[in-house]
Amino acid sequence: MDKEIITQNFSKYAHLYDKYASVQKKTAQRLLNRMPSASFSRILELGSGTGNFTFLLRKKFADAEIKAVDISDKMVEFASKRARDKKIKFIHADAENLNLRERFDLITSNACFHWFDDLERALKIYKKYLKNDGAIVFTAFGPETFFELNVALGETLKGISTQASKFVAKDKLERLLNSEFNQVDLREVKYKESFTSLSGLLRKIKYSGIRGGTPENKVSFSRRMLKDIEQIYLARFGRIKATYQVFFCVVHK
Repeated sequence: MDKEIITQNFSKYAHLYDKYASVQKKTAQRLLNRMPSASFSRILELGSGTGNFTFLLRKKFADAEIKAVDISDKMVEFASKRARDKKIKFIHADAENLNLRERFDLITSNACFHWFDDLERALKIYKKYLKNDGAIVFTAFGPETFFELNVALGETLKGISTQASKFVAKDKLERLLNSEFNQVDLREVKYKESFTSLSGLLRKIKYSGIRGGTPENKVSFSRRMLKDIEQIYLARFGRIKATYQVFFCVVHK
């Protein structure tokens, strides 16, 4: 993952993110419903983006102090303008490289951890920031996300795939969590979306920031290439659709 490019993508289209991030909004609501029944007082949110999940957390945990971190300065600026709550503090920082002195009873993240360079290292750090009775609750996209697009790309342009194909697989994530935490609840959910054209799908990927870094073999898509990819897409799957593989995780020390 090229974190600099990922950051640029999210910053450049921060003003359009909410319009195109429909799946992320669905996972945010579902993640909120997966929260332990405890009443949390200090919350650390990682990858807060435009603040959609932050404000859901505020409604559920009305008295909690929330520290929300995002790597994109534009996202932090956007979210800060929406916030009218002194107990919410948005911070511009890399969630993988935090240096905090406080501890939290809830550390949470919606659709962020799959971008990390070293998730295992990050979880070890978060474990230190977690109170003994606290929980880490998060979603992460899996490598089967955009499966259909990756198939079409692979048949058209050998060796080219989306960044999602490099996300951590379910079995590896499960092993990682079980090695660090005593209680682990990991559940997989798949979301489906359909589009009227390939350009519609690519526009969704672009403006929601989930295209990630540049592929290993960088390529510019000509109109002819896009037409060929779309034809293979339709031949293989009957329509332009996208699968999102999402892992919902709740862990305790």
